[in-house]
Amino acid sequence: MELRQLRYFAKAAETLNFSDAAKAMNMAQSSLSQQIRQLEEELDVQLFIRNSHSIRLTEAGEEMLPFALRTIHDAETCADRIHDLKKLSAGSLNIGVTYSFSPILTETVIAFLKIYPHIKLNIIYKPMNELMELLAKRELDFVLAFKPSRQPVDVESHTLFQNRLAAVVSTSHPLAAREKVSMAELEKYDLALPSKGLQARNAFDSIAHSDSHFHIRIELNEVNILLKMIRQTHFVTVLAEDSIYNEHDVRAVPLDVPDNEMTGCVHILKDTYHKHSMKEFVRLLSESLAVKQRQNSWI
Repeated sequence: MELRQLRYFAKAAETLNFSDAAKAMNMAQSSLSQQIRQLEEELDVQLFIRNSHSIRLTEAGEEMLPFALRTIHDAETCADRIHDLKKLSAGSLNIGVTYSFSPILTETVIAFLKIYPHIKLNIIYKPMNELMELLAKRELDFVLAFKPSRQPVDVESHTLFQNRLAAVVSTSHPLAAREKVSMAELEKYDLALPSKGLQARNAFDSIAHSDSHFHIRIELNEVNILLKMIRQTHFVTVLAEDSIYNEHDVRAVPLDVPDNEMTGCVHILKDTYHKHSMKEFVRLLSESLAVKQRQNSWI
């Protein structure tokens, strides 16, 4: 059973005349009659009672007509929906974001919603590993996070900017006036660190010596609360340098360690369909002031 056959059947049922139906479908009457006959043969049932002047539906034809009309309508709705998606006038976009990327996202979200008001954004904040699991399950369209130390084989990571790991302190802290800070110097201060599993914490643990003696007073998995605590105390935290973008009364002092780089990326699944809305969001993000400033700082 083909969609075009259902269209011919529906038009014939509407006009109750093969000749008029053929004219409306811009085709020869013999072709329309042949297609309907093939449909009857496939279903093994007669759909029309024919005579020399007119046609009328059989009981089977009357039973089939509403289903045929619904199928034709659904097909047209599907085609319209796909057309709308191509124009970015409908649909949704599921974005996974690590906490460190939160500061750079607002500008692009606002711009995207203004340009494409009919696209719904679903933004999920979780640790990197959890986001990658959701991406693998296709529950996310893409992930914004720093490049992992071990690249998943089914994921492509496209660089947005380079970043550094930094000691983040209040502007009144003794370290705030420094250009860099060593790991040994961090042992002199009380630390409030991101929880294990978060990317900044993973990066910090990977460069810390096994014989280091850090005074870790608290661990948090919520960056906003962590920064609030840093503002109100002399604790030191360790985050990606740009985690404090647009944040007040705190300063990021890069850690003085070799290979202190973190690569901000867009992570997508390989060999799969990528939404037009995803490509447009990533384009806007790449052109945003927040990302451009990060790119320029490494030139």
